[in-house]
Amino acid sequence: MQVTTSVELSPQPLLPAEVVAVARGDAQVRLAADAVAHMATSRAIIDALATADTPAYGISTGFGALATVHIAPEQRAQLQRSLIRSHAAGAGPEVEREVVRATMLLRLHTLATGRTGVRPSTAEAYAAMLNAGITPIIHEYGSLGCSGDLAPLAHIALAVMGEGTVRDGSGQQCSAADALAAAGLKPVVLAEKEGLALINGTDGMLGMLVLALADLEVLLTSADIAAAMSIEALLGTDAVLAAGLIAMRPHPGQIRSAEIMRAVLSGSPMVASHSGPDDTRVQDAYSLRCAPQVHGAARDTMEHAARVASWELASAIDNPVVTIDGDVASNGNFHGAPVGYVLDFLAIACADVASMSERRTDRMLDQHRSHGLPPFLAHDAGVDSGHMIAQYTAAGIVHDLKRLAAPASVDSIPSSAMQEDHVSMGWSAARKLRKSVDGLATVVAIEVMTAARALEIRAPVASADATNAVTALLRHQIPGPGSDRFLAPEIAIATDLVRSGAVLAAVEAVTGPLNVREGIFS
Repeated sequence: MQVTTSVELSPQPLLPAEVVAVARGDAQVRLAADAVAHMATSRAIIDALATADTPAYGISTGFGALATVHIAPEQRAQLQRSLIRSHAAGAGPEVEREVVRATMLLRLHTLATGRTGVRPSTAEAYAAMLNAGITPIIHEYGSLGCSGDLAPLAHIALAVMGEGTVRDGSGQQCSAADALAAAGLKPVVLAEKEGLALINGTDGMLGMLVLALADLEVLLTSADIAAAMSIEALLGTDAVLAAGLIAMRPHPGQIRSAEIMRAVLSGSPMVASHSGPDDTRVQDAYSLRCAPQVHGAARDTMEHAARVASWELASAIDNPVVTIDGDVASNGNFHGAPVGYVLDFLAIACADVASMSERRTDRMLDQHRSHGLPPFLAHDAGVDSGHMIAQYTAAGIVHDLKRLAAPASVDSIPSSAMQEDHVSMGWSAARKLRKSVDGLATVVAIEVMTAARALEIRAPVASADATNAVTALLRHQIPGPGSDRFLAPEIAIATDLVRSGAVLAAVEAVTGPLNVREGIFS
């Protein structure tokens, strides 16, 4: 994949890969000339309303349930400052740097559409802060996923104003005023409507959706690899992966997962060693036989979520919004339901893929179901416990993932004196999805570790070239079968190898590209 080092923001849709490049890769951002022109045009409309006698929401009135309160012209700058200060009310743990950067970028992209009425200079201030590596500190709680990710976005806007707390380019916590001064940047004095425009969007939950999709693209293929390794280790059959059988139920994700598993097992002496008429087993357990179906359903869920993300990345969300015809119109586009639903859907997929992975791990450790492997893959069973407690860890994570699969988006707690009487809780759905993705990575890594150990124990019968490449990768940092040793660091190493894409790359060095799809990260 080509590395993106800079991103130009225009009224055109933002690409998911660009979000990842800025959030994780510190790519520089700049505003396109047409973006500046569109912003200048819409700003002129806001300036005209600011001097008109007719009340305009967010320009000459209060906000939310206070929308009927008229604000005198001399108080309107204070109105914007007060909005940001009062809404920067987050609480709880600090949110990850990559999430903050994605959120900032997505709000900046909406500003660049020219539909918010923000001055070009204010948008340039956001770009400059991103490019300087200044990261406002935002918190776990403060967004209900409606009327915008309010508190998180307000903490960002507060930093642009030179207030609040940030982390500078070196990661040190300091005041926003000091960080801006050190970077040669000046605080922004917000004009009419700008405070409202800076906090009225689904940018936080959308940023977390895009980052999760980038992770899952690697993790779901890694789960296919892990399942293929387990089929080998458990002396299973690859016959159920046959293209003709899979095509009888033509779900695209199922077809792709089966293709990947066939590629990973291609030419496997281990599979060939027990195939044919002498194999007395009629069929494998569901966790082996049905892996393409479950993993494939997760893939199709991811594709649906990716489509929703692409629509959101083409959106201009604010309230009120400056329309193409030059009107300023109130609307409900800030409601986070479309994003919240798919965030919850992905958490369900993570839980189920992890649950099946853990079942394969457990099967390899059970001498009554592992077809000749020693109990818990222990070197000296009784003295040694092997991977017994690694399975406990996987099971504990799966338990948490099942709880995290309970949807956040079906809940709503009314706010703002019942003006905002139905909210999406999309931010909460995004926060729990991040935990689900982390848990899935660890569960798949434990399966990969366990399968690699089992395959080595089955020597001298060889495994497929692709699965052998995974084992070789692990052995650069994790020793092979032997007496018990401190296992937690090995789980951490394996998790990093899975999540970073190193396991996938090792397999692709043998099979050729596997992660080819028509999704938004291709």
